[in-house]
Amino acid sequence: MQPFRLLAPLLALLLALPAQAAEVNVAVAANFTAPMKVIAAEFAKDTGHKANLSFASTGKFFAQIKNGAPFQVLLSADDTTPAKLEAEGLGVPGSRFTYAIGTLVLWSAKPGLVDDNASVLRSGRYNKLAIANPRLAPYGKAAEDVLASLGLLAGARKKFVMGENIAQTYQFARTGNADIGFVALSQVMKDGKLISGSGWIVPANLHTPIRQDAQLLSLGKGNAAASALLDYLKTDKARAIIRAHGYEI
Repeated sequence: MQPFRLLAPLLALLLALPAQAAEVNVAVAANFTAPMKVIAAEFAKDTGHKANLSFASTGKFFAQIKNGAPFQVLLSADDTTPAKLEAEGLGVPGSRFTYAIGTLVLWSAKPGLVDDNASVLRSGRYNKLAIANPRLAPYGKAAEDVLASLGLLAGARKKFVMGENIAQTYQFARTGNADIGFVALSQVMKDGKLISGSGWIVPANLHTPIRQDAQLLSLGKGNAAASALLDYLKTDKARAIIRAHGYEI
């Protein structure tokens, strides 16, 4: 009986692990970099599966997926790109769902520069404004919507410093290459507070809602890790991480 007692804990551990650990290649919208790194680590610990993450603009991923890039899951920065992929037979029908609703913020690395009324933006007292390319990044399109809603778009265009994606846009603002920038709240917030600098959280009524959809791509059909990751994004643990980084569910 003694050998069995020694083996019992090991057998219990083996039974708790997935029958076969798998890997999934995930295309992740650049704005979701910080929370997804945390989620991927927890996902690996909890399931044994591994998520291989790539970060870029949603528009860039769309082009890559159409050209055969080996992604199995897409975490988009919008809800239109997954719908297009599904219509073109590159996404699994019925797999789409909104995993997060993004929040846009006007942010500066300088404390006190941006107030709760975005006075620096309204007055035009800035040299450069960082914005993600609206043709590639939904957050860039949302930023243009905000400027148009405020009647500031024409004047602001002359001061644009345009990033390929929201990650590069944030770098422009963080390093001072732009005085202010429209970035994702998740990039400058942790545990409900700004990490540094100053910011104006843009009212949601100034732009189209940034609904970020997840999708199982055709190459991921039958991949255990891909299905498990999509399920994991709906868990209380993953949702808590998403909310902590400034998103709504």
